[in-house]
Amino acid sequence: MGIIEMMRLDGKKGFVTGAARGIGKCTATAFAEAGADLAIVDLDIATAEQTAKEIAEATGRKIIAIKCDVTNEAEVQAMVDEVVEKLGGLDFCHANAGICINAAADEMTFAQWRKNLSINLDSVFLTDTIAAKYMLAHGGGSIINTASMSAHIVNVPQPQCAYNASKAGVIQLTKSLAIEWAKRGVRVNSISPGYIGTDLTLSSPTLQPLIAQWNAMAPMGRLGRPEELGSICVYLAGDTSTFTTGSDFIIDGAFTCF
Repeated sequence: MGIIEMMRLDGKKGFVTGAARGIGKCTATAFAEAGADLAIVDLDIATAEQTAKEIAEATGRKIIAIKCDVTNEAEVQAMVDEVVEKLGGLDFCHANAGICINAAADEMTFAQWRKNLSINLDSVFLTDTIAAKYMLAHGGGSIINTASMSAHIVNVPQPQCAYNASKAGVIQLTKSLAIEWAKRGVRVNSISPGYIGTDLTLSSPTLQPLIAQWNAMAPMGRLGRPEELGSICVYLAGDTSTFTTGSDFIIDGAFTCF
């Protein structure tokens, strides 16, 4: 089989969390364009269903929508079971759901801290381990986690210590799981996007004043586009990356290079 054929995801089944919009929607679209059938997993089921419909119509793949609170163990288990039942298996997943609460550390409530950690880190543990139990029992698979360049730097000028800590945790969790499962056929990698111009970022009134500052600091002078993350995720989900595990891929336009 040639390298181009190996890049395809024909016959593979997967899911993406936080996929109703933004980065998750773009990576889900890329997976489907490469030939995969998958589930759009999100707490906002109405938007998830619309996204699933759009991707299915554009690609001809089987795309389903599943409502899930990724911080709830029982719901994550039920979601994985539904993916396996409706799609016929599970070969890859992208644990992408996340939030960012910007608050100064000395003003942040413990509830805000816990919400950041619960959605950004606890949910990745639940998603990865529950998906892996199926993969380990059925010949292996690929897990992709969304970390952030914020795991490598301290962002300015916005205060976001909880987000930064949670994303650093995602990278270390990724490496730890990769080591545990390396000989058992399950690969675990992460992507660390820089500032990405999602619809939410571009439309947020609180972020608008920051975008010009971010762009002024960025070597490429711009935000990344969500679709610029798709190709690396397709690579990680497919058969050309079978010797790649425990790695973090920084996609930030060289923002963290200085």
